[in-house]
Amino acid sequence: MKNLTRNIGSALLALMMLTHSNLSFSFENVDSEQAEEEPEKGPHRGRLLRDGDFVVELAIFETGVPPEFRVWVTDKGQLINPADVSLKVTLTRLGDIQDDINFKPQGDFLRGDSVIYEPHSFIVTVSAEYQGKSHRWQYDNFEGRTMIEGEVARALEIGTSIAGPAVLKETISVYGKLIPHPEYVRNITARFEGTLKKVNVSLGQRVVKGQALLTIESNESLKPYTLFSPIDGIVGHRNANPGEQTSARVLLSITDNSVLMSELAVFPSDRQRVSIGAKVWLTVKGFEQPVMGTITQIDNLIHSNQSVIVRAQLNNMSEKLVAGSFVSGEIEVADHKVPLAVKRSGLQAFRDFTVVFVKIGTEYEVRMLELGRVAGEWVEVLGGLEPGSEYVSENSYILKADIEKSGASHDH
Repeated sequence: MKNLTRNIGSALLALMMLTHSNLSFSFENVDSEQAEEEPEKGPHRGRLLRDGDFVVELAIFETGVPPEFRVWVTDKGQLINPADVSLKVTLTRLGDIQDDINFKPQGDFLRGDSVIYEPHSFIVTVSAEYQGKSHRWQYDNFEGRTMIEGEVARALEIGTSIAGPAVLKETISVYGKLIPHPEYVRNITARFEGTLKKVNVSLGQRVVKGQALLTIESNESLKPYTLFSPIDGIVGHRNANPGEQTSARVLLSITDNSVLMSELAVFPSDRQRVSIGAKVWLTVKGFEQPVMGTITQIDNLIHSNQSVIVRAQLNNMSEKLVAGSFVSGEIEVADHKVPLAVKRSGLQAFRDFTVVFVKIGTEYEVRMLELGRVAGEWVEVLGGLEPGSEYVSENSYILKADIEKSGASHDH
């Protein structure tokens, strides 16, 4: 049986050494430098297994039927009546899972009684009896499989998760911008009309609750009085200079930016799916992580661009978010509980399939998935993966690159 160990290629090794220069690993190149011999094929494109003049051709047949084994047997170059041969095939998969396949004659061949499910990656053991003589063969038929030692996997930051139930959050995409929260803005006007004697703050200045803002001399009493800030915030508007009359206008506005609003455009067809209290995840330029908000208002007016505006409230205690910023977002509109799901970050393309790589010990192997609904970071799995499987959810592209480097083929 061939040694399974394959190594991360020189490019990956160089990357690992650059990013983890404090780590040292020893690699033994076993079969990556040795070209595997192409197995001998028969007239039905199956693998030929020889024991003297006795020859078995074992092929996977999948034209118009699910994949199954079919076997043709010859002795001294002559086709044998399949009813005269007793044959059994055992497939040993990763994790020591065994599939026993028995055969019955059909026409001039023996037909297996089991579907050969993907991946077609296993140790194949063939036992045959003919005219009182036993024959046995064993060979490796691996695809989509590689081995990476634990220390190397950690250095390459290959992360795993356990496949299981999940709640898929269905969302709709929206775009908009951040605005000041109208309930967190205070407009400062004169209690009594008069002359501005002193303005203590500048545009953009941060103020605290109770701080003196303006001194005004009343036109009636000719006595000065002072206006104080009602909240903590920033001077967002100033229309006041010493010597001017107050003239019943807004002199200053103070904005508390610890809470912001986002105005988001929603298509009318999606309006009924959005509800007050729904969560929205906003992507803001300059921020790596999405920012969560809560829908608090839904307009009843369709704008000229045929959108409806919904508004979400955002916590901005750090005040790193700035009003006026453009944002994109995802509003949660429905929850779907599914019995089995994997993270989208773990998905890779392999042959004509979408796959994840399961981990058993230090070995990794593809699992071809039948997928269902997709929502957020999760995708529903309808088939191809057992619940409780440990699969690669982070940096799975490294495994794909290693397997493609090995050049393993899909051998039938």
